[in-house]
Amino acid sequence: MDFAFDARTEELRAKLLAFMDEYVYPAEAVAEEQRAALASPWDTPAVVEELKAEARRQGLWNLFLPDSEYGAGLTNLQYAPLAEITGRSPHLAPTALNCAAPDTGNMEVLTQFGDAAQKKQWLEPLLAGEIRSAFAMTEPEVASSDATNITTLIERADDGTDEYVVTGRKWYISGAMNPDCQIFIVMGKTDPDGADIRRQQSMILVPRDTPGVTVKRAMKVFGYEDHYHGGHAEVVFDHARVPASNLIGEVGGGFAIAQARLGPGRIHHCMRLIGMAERAIELMCRRAVAREAFGKALAQQGVVHNWIADARVAVEQLRLLVLKTAWMMDTVGNRGAHTEIQAIKIATPRAVVDIIDRAIQLHGAGGVSQDYPLADLYAGARTLMIADGPDEVHQRSLARRELKKYV
Repeated sequence: MDFAFDARTEELRAKLLAFMDEYVYPAEAVAEEQRAALASPWDTPAVVEELKAEARRQGLWNLFLPDSEYGAGLTNLQYAPLAEITGRSPHLAPTALNCAAPDTGNMEVLTQFGDAAQKKQWLEPLLAGEIRSAFAMTEPEVASSDATNITTLIERADDGTDEYVVTGRKWYISGAMNPDCQIFIVMGKTDPDGADIRRQQSMILVPRDTPGVTVKRAMKVFGYEDHYHGGHAEVVFDHARVPASNLIGEVGGGFAIAQARLGPGRIHHCMRLIGMAERAIELMCRRAVAREAFGKALAQQGVVHNWIADARVAVEQLRLLVLKTAWMMDTVGNRGAHTEIQAIKIATPRAVVDIIDRAIQLHGAGGVSQDYPLADLYAGARTLMIADGPDEVHQRSLARRELKKYV
């Protein structure tokens, strides 16, 4: 395993670091000012569109997508250090580069499983950053950590039309509050009584303006509405009818598509989490050298030394594990890297939450305020101990795989 950056990665890193310094970090305050003046908090600040235009002009666009026909053609190993950089400004940078979830996962699904018409209608405008999308799987009435529990139905219409009827209630549907979100990828059951519980589900495209689709409310995350991300919504599908051609892939293929989608999504989250941790360390160090308490700088306090040292050790460990996972995904595929994907999904959010927590502590009241990004970073990192499968599910699967060696 050679984790040295190749020439293309080095070139893109240099461009991206300059882009962050010149455009993204200065835009953070501007975006907040512009948002306060918007008619709706879900509208996109003008500066975000300016960032997108500049990123596209510089060739910093769709870096996440390994398919060179549609994206930048980077391997996971090449993309990892770039995603880390975007994690330093998680609200603006991924969106500026058209590398923000849930659009990334939805574009991957359409690239791998969509037919020509679906790609033309939905993938192309997503790749161009002209629209946004949402992925509707989680439900409030069941334990969605087990995806076979979902109850939303995708039924063939019984009136002779070549349509499916979608009925169900979803929540924490990321991106759905954004007015630019025009398409939902919905996971539901086409065969709820099927013998194979992993062949009961299918995925289908449901346009936002379909009659019977209601975006009911925004769901808060630790009190945040996550406007830049497009929010997280409760969505009701009340006998929403769409053409049968909107089905993605084959009937009963929804569970397999979900697994194909979530693998890259999990590592992308972990890549960005490392960037979040790096920003927290930077803020911690700047605070430590600038503030005094009890007659000496915080940087001279032994406990602060411990926090900073432990944070640096944790980040270096996590980065190596993420890079190893990316390398394995590139060389043996997502299935071959299953153990490593689960390991980073367990380890990274936990460690980053702890690092951000120490940074908050060092900032005192400022750490929980809106004047620093730390509270927002904490909420995002802590949520990732639940999103894309809670830690306990990954621990269960990982432990079983280890035990098989001895049973």
